[in-house]
Amino acid sequence: MNAVILFIITVPLVEIYLMIKIGGMIGALNTILLIFFTAITGVYFARLEGLNAIRSGFNQLLKNEVPIYEIISGATLAFAALLLIIPGFLTDLVGFLLIIPITRKFFINSIFSKFNRKKNDENIIEGSFEEDKQNNNNKKSHLDEL
Repeated sequence: MNAVILFIITVPLVEIYLMIKIGGMIGALNTILLIFFTAITGVYFARLEGLNAIRSGFNQLLKNEVPIYEIISGATLAFAALLLIIPGFLTDLVGFLLIIPITRKFFINSIFSKFNRKKNDENIIEGSFEEDKQNNNNKKSHLDEL
C-alpha cells in the first residue's frame, strides 16, 4: 500500500518538474501546445492499434482459439490512451511506449513472466497410480454404500 501512495505522490511531482523545465526551454505556449499535440496524436494511434487488436482477436476467434494476448493488448492500449490524455511528459512517454507493438509485447511478456513464476512456485505433488483389476471388480463404490 505504501508503494501505491508513493507512486501517486511522485508521478505528479515529476510531471510538474518536467513541465517547468521544458516550459523554461521552449516557452509556456509551446509546452501547452505540445501537451495537446501528444494527447491528440496518442489517442489517434491508440485507436488505430486498438482496432488492429480487435481485428486480430476476431481472427483468433475464427480459428477457434482464445484471443488472450489480444484481450490483454486491448486493455494495455486503453491504459496507454488514458496515460496520453493525462497532461504530462512522463505519462506521455509511457503511453507512447505502450502503443508501439514491440514495446507493448515486451511489457506484457515481462508481466506474464512474473505471474508464471508465482504460479510455478505452488506446492505440487506428482505421482502415479496403478489400477488393481482383481480387487476393482469386488469393491463397492462409496456411492453404492450411501
